[in-house]
Amino acid sequence: MSKIVSYIIVGILILLLILIRAFENILFYDPYLSFFENDYLYMDSPRREIAKLVLYTTLRFVLNTVISLGILYIIFKDKSIVKFSVLIFSIAYVLLLIPFLYFVINPKQEDYYLFFNIRRFLIQPIGLILLLPAFYYHKLNR
Repeated sequence: MSKIVSYIIVGILILLLILIRAFENILFYDPYLSFFENDYLYMDSPRREIAKLVLYTTLRFVLNTVISLGILYIIFKDKSIVKFSVLIFSIAYVLLLIPFLYFVINPKQEDYYLFFNIRRFLIQPIGLILLLPAFYYHKLNR
């Protein structure tokens, strides 16, 4: 695959990540989107359907993960990087979902900021932002 084609595919995958973010209100059930846009530190937690919220949060995590894995593969062309990334994303999902569920089930105002950040790791492609420079640095040092 030529470099031009690789750049175009990476560009399309990044565009998909941007579209997921741009249309998050339409694509996903998440009552916390508008909650965290307001002065949430002084508000009560919004009404939510827990199972539906977890399902859509998982869907968004999976979509971001699959696109991120595609970007990592196209950039580095190394299956071992993708396998390791799958392991990292899987562990991150389990470790982040546990406190996410706790905060959804037991909302307390003093925990909103921590919940906001845990939720952000689940719904944004932060894993890609962390792994891309790490693998690039690893590749330079090989």
